[in-house]
Amino acid sequence: MHGVYLVWLVQERGFAPALVATILAAGDLCMFALEVPTGWLADRLGHRISLMTGSGLQVLGMLAFWQADTPAGLLTASLLVAIADACRSGADEALLYRTCAALGREADFQSIHARIDAIGCVSLVALLVAGGAIVGVAGYAAAWGIEVALSVAGLVLACLMIEPPPGAPVTGADEREEGAASASRGLAAAGAARTCAVVWLIVPAAVLDGVASAAAFLAQTSHDASVPGVTGLVAAITLSEAAGAWLAARAWRSDGRHLGLLAFGAAALAVPLLMSAGAAAAAVALAFVLGLILPLRAAALQRAASDGVRARIASLASACDMACTTLGLLAAGAWGTRRRSR
Repeated sequence: MHGVYLVWLVQERGFAPALVATILAAGDLCMFALEVPTGWLADRLGHRISLMTGSGLQVLGMLAFWQADTPAGLLTASLLVAIADACRSGADEALLYRTCAALGREADFQSIHARIDAIGCVSLVALLVAGGAIVGVAGYAAAWGIEVALSVAGLVLACLMIEPPPGAPVTGADEREEGAASASRGLAAAGAARTCAVVWLIVPAAVLDGVASAAAFLAQTSHDASVPGVTGLVAAITLSEAAGAWLAARAWRSDGRHLGLLAFGAAALAVPLLMSAGAAAAAVALAFVLGLILPLRAAALQRAASDGVRARIASLASACDMACTTLGLLAAGAWGTRRRSR
């Protein structure tokens, strides 16, 4: 249903667009509020359990969306999906990193994470195209059935995962480097230096995410925007992000020191384009940089974290991304309204 569920809610179910937007926004707010608490629970109860819980709630959420015919039903579905996303957010990165460490492949975490991001972006484009085709040929019921089946497949995969033992040692070609880094982290475990390092990894990329969202919004709401043009732009942005993630899978092993400069630099260079007529170009370019930075940031954050806080740190990064994205959209909406009134 990716790309067509809004049409289904408005045209088939008859919900008012304003109501749909409000309920979806409530879901986003719920996920933002639960990001860090669910990360804490994942660190305490187990990352695999958190993934299984989120995947199970995702199945229920998709079924609730399919059957929703009242505002209360739609709100329930939106909240279920939000809680499901919050449960999985952070836990997936933490489980992947710990698995790589347990297998002696810690150095491969960055490339594996980046490949997963790239595949996810390409899959979104495929789903965007396939959703409309399935609805056109077999109807909305078939599309929802496939959506639920995919969610069930995700639950099965989560159940098949294995929780690595706590404190699994890191081995491999970079063992000496990782050992030195671990010693350094241990010295700064409770100090301001570690906090500053984590903030430096999280905030610049979050700001870049907000600017990228603003650019995409301005491009999609321009005076000459059309349905085919917006669809093509969304596909181009997503594929550009996939290209950035593909490069990250083959890029250097970053310790995170330069990621903040790269993120802030890209955001600063994009601002003049946003003020002119180059929002579409800025959106595509920023998506590429974002696709490159996010896997590098994830790897640097996991290397800076201990097993007891891995999901929490990843969830905190996701929450900051959501906050900056919201602020970016609000700023873009205000700027777009002001520009149209001139």
